Amino acid sequence: MTAETESTSTTASTDTAPTGGAAPDTAPSAAATPEGGAAPAGATAAEPEKRKRGRPKGSTARTTRVVELTLTVSGTADGEWQAELKRGTTWLARALPVSAGAVQKAAAELHAEISGPIEEVIGEARATREAKVAELEAQLEQAKKALAELD
Repeated sequence: MTAETESTSTTASTDTAPTGGAAPDTAPSAAATPEGGAAPAGATAAEPEKRKRGRPKGSTARTTRVVELTLTVSGTADGEWQAELKRGTTWLARALPVSAGAVQKAAAELHAEISGPIEEVIGEARATREAKVAELEAQLEQAKKALAELD
């Protein structure tokens, strides 16, 4: 009876093998029987053969290396801006003075959701500066009049 099982298994595996000379990667391998003995040489295994070495087959896509940089741009109500750049925990640049125009231009290049709030802050700073300039011009006119009266 054992001889008949072996010949039947061999015939079945021969019929399903592709033509072309090469055996497929999922070729059956000898496996242990449930009783603990070795299975016949031609018997098919229930589990595929495990890979022993090398990279597992699957996605050949390489993982992209992510570089994390943190750029902090801060400004005052007077319109003075500064930038700081950090990579991980290492500071690359700290307290670099930046013009309001450069901040506004960079924000516009990045995204509309970023540029809107920054333009509002710069607009408020501009209005504060314009009010201060108008006040200083009024003081200058008063000083010129006072100087003219002394002559």
